[in-house]
Amino acid sequence: MEFTCLHNKCISPSLTVLSRVSISFSNLPKRAVSFHRRRRNLCFATLVDGKRTSEVVSKRGGEEEDEFGDLKSWMHKNGLPPCKVVLKERPSHDKKLRPIHYVAASEDLQASDVAVSVPNSLVVTLERVLGNETLAELLTTNKLSELACLALYLMYEKKQGKKSFWYPYIRELDRQRGRGQLAVESPLLWSEAELAYLTGSPTKAEVLDRADGIKREYEELDTVWFMAGSLFQQYPYDIPTEAFPFEIFKQAFVAIQSCVVHLQKVSLARRFALVPLGPPLLAYSSNCKAMLTAVDGAVELVVDRPYKAGEPIVVWCGPQPNSKLLLNYGFVDEDNPYDRIAVEAALNTEDPQYQDKRMVAQRNGKLSVQVFQVYAGKEKEAVSDILPYLRLGYVSDPSEMQSVISSQGPVCPVSPCMEQAVLDQLTVYFRTRLAGYCTSISEDELMLADPNLNPKKRVATQLVRLEKKMLKACLQATVDLINQLPDHTMPPCPAPYAPLLK
Repeated sequence: MEFTCLHNKCISPSLTVLSRVSISFSNLPKRAVSFHRRRRNLCFATLVDGKRTSEVVSKRGGEEEDEFGDLKSWMHKNGLPPCKVVLKERPSHDKKLRPIHYVAASEDLQASDVAVSVPNSLVVTLERVLGNETLAELLTTNKLSELACLALYLMYEKKQGKKSFWYPYIRELDRQRGRGQLAVESPLLWSEAELAYLTGSPTKAEVLDRADGIKREYEELDTVWFMAGSLFQQYPYDIPTEAFPFEIFKQAFVAIQSCVVHLQKVSLARRFALVPLGPPLLAYSSNCKAMLTAVDGAVELVVDRPYKAGEPIVVWCGPQPNSKLLLNYGFVDEDNPYDRIAVEAALNTEDPQYQDKRMVAQRNGKLSVQVFQVYAGKEKEAVSDILPYLRLGYVSDPSEMQSVISSQGPVCPVSPCMEQAVLDQLTVYFRTRLAGYCTSISEDELMLADPNLNPKKRVATQLVRLEKKMLKACLQATVDLINQLPDHTMPPCPAPYAPLLK
């Protein structure tokens, strides 16, 4: 259920620049032409309202739940069949915020039991929102993010207040505030000081890039409003960028990001769905096979393991590294089998033999700029995968290059001095990356042992600690190879056009 990584699609809504849609001003709805004459209504506009005090929240929440019942009760009244789950709660680390709700087994369950089956009438998709599959597909094929459309729809619905059919679900999203089951928001909502916890990690740059992408999404919201005029006729409000300030949209976007489900084997207009009783009420796990699945007329959850009554139910979050789990859902999985870091290597474009090397790299399934994935526990294999690429970059003699071109496979002539140079470059690279972090692994472990550690700092420390462990294992694998060289006195070969490591 990954949001941005195109090479690992589980959930992969576009956060890239949205394509501009040419719209004739004369063809705009009259309400669009006159929007500037209406008073801007900026109140009650977000799905995530963190400014209430705990007293007010508690009072309002109690009154509203008395009137509407909890989310599950509302769903039963609107077609949810009997199920085997119950809503429970755990306290939030912030006493000003309401407790976190989560889905637990209401009775003992066995593997392959259907825990819950949510009818399509209670599932929010673009097809349902827009009422037109063709238009929904047009929006997505024009690179308009499904997340932005879904967030915009629910933001307008929230303006309807208790008149909205989705009011109980929106109220639940408000309660969660985009927080995962560890009660931590995505780093997209962290302050600059809190983002400093991620210093040294590539995740910090990913957060900033994603935030820029959300800003571009916001700037394109009016396009959605114009293209889907019939959808928004029921809302007597300004166009999106007039109705909702960016910060409010960003909060809503992150809230939707934390709970959207990627359905398999459905039409493009239904692939991203908001499922009440789904995430974030369902906890994510990397070591789980259970998924919310589209079946005839419903979205159901079949559990993959036994549960005792009262135990939280978990679902698979897809093959995502911890950096994406933190970015999308606000948690880190210490036992994540998909955790990885990236090492980017590039052939030197100033090399006179660049084109020949590029051809050899492509022949062996590599690119001129190649990203190598280093998986946790497989660092030694990753270093072995990187070395042939670096050796190719170090070839300088034209006759040796011709030998490489005529050979089959990624075989380069390896002299002791070349191997020393390649391994030295890798050693410097891994040491430099480790030096970029503010703390050592032992310091991280001391912080994590503190039960009172700030939850945001805890998840950030978990992430950087795991990254450093992978980098340290890579460094050790490289040093071991250096120690196996027959002659440690030989200086490394000069490399005027050495590959670039990032």
